[in-house]
Amino acid sequence: MAAYLIVSIEVEDPAAFERYRSEVPALIRKHGGKYVVRGGNLEVLEGDWRPPRLVLLQFPGLDAAKAFLNDPEYQPLKALRQRAAKTDMVLVEGV
Repeated sequence: MAAYLIVSIEVEDPAAFERYRSEVPALIRKHGGKYVVRGGNLEVLEGDWRPPRLVLLQFPGLDAAKAFLNDPEYQPLKALRQRAAKTDMVLVEGV
């Protein structure tokens, strides 16, 4: 069953975040993941949630998503993202 990583990102250091954006796609692909949404226009239709930037990743399953998040190669990029942006992230099983 597919799994989705939903991420709200508020970039605070665009130069550092650009490095993250350029290096992370290969690791996402390594774990069978793909971008479904990567930024773009966002229109709030209901509620108070207003993510500054929204990213939606699809993985083959929860294990693949967790393998990506725990990959030793990802850890320096994760630290870079955490320095360069405020991030909220959830992982959900889907269809």
